[in-house]
Amino acid sequence: MSVVRIGSWKVWAATLAATLVGITLPAVTATPASATTTAYDSTYYKNAIGKTGTSLKSSLHTIISGQTTKISYDAVWNALKTTDQDPANTSNVILLYSGTSRSKSLNGGAVGNWNREHTWAQSHGNFGTSAGPGTDLHHLRAADVQVNSTRGNKDFDNGGSPVSGAPGSYTDSDSFEPRDADKGDVARMILYMAVRYEGDDAWPDLEPNESTSNGSIPFHGRLSVLKQWNEQDPPSAFEERRNDVIYNTYQHNRNPFIDHPEWIEAIW
Repeated sequence: MSVVRIGSWKVWAATLAATLVGITLPAVTATPASATTTAYDSTYYKNAIGKTGTSLKSSLHTIISGQTTKISYDAVWNALKTTDQDPANTSNVILLYSGTSRSKSLNGGAVGNWNREHTWAQSHGNFGTSAGPGTDLHHLRAADVQVNSTRGNKDFDNGGSPVSGAPGSYTDSDSFEPRDADKGDVARMILYMAVRYEGDDAWPDLEPNESTSNGSIPFHGRLSVLKQWNEQDPPSAFEERRNDVIYNTYQHNRNPFIDHPEWIEAIW
């Protein structure tokens, strides 16, 4: 069942313009974690409601890492055919970064195929493809083989040159900018990983930062840009359905930032 939302997903903090030199505006406080109401708040998220900052992050980590089912990397192929299914054509999947609808049967490594994109690059923590972060469906998406190669293991940021095969996406030597329709998706996937993997289950402690040269360390940037993207591109029906499918059919955990996108500001 899709999440039922009541009210605005984001509580916007408003400030008056300073008209006199020397006036300092008060700092904006974190958005309350209860700003959005969903069907899961009284059950799944009950221990997180009302919290902010490290307390909220810790509560969400406990919720989304408990009793989670892990799948193999081979099983990811078939899972993506379900999670990323084109709502207008059940024989196809929708590809990240390009928005292209492509036949489910064209999965593989050749030109014209789609493959498994690790939104949180595997090398950022060297977690590979073993069951765990390497197979976590909440950050794995179907993507065009060549576009996936162009993205590589780059951090996320604005700017660069147009990406062939992915109109609206840009890249430079150390960063990748997805098209507008995928910006929020990417932000919520990256920050899900930062909450899910805290270094207490044999995997690295994954965290966001402001760098675009993270290499093999378990960090991903750029946090300030990801926060902007989360605000600019709210969760879509495609994301919400995907979250439900992963929860109900595969891993039995949820991406809390699809249900409560305002929690990103509440934590970071």
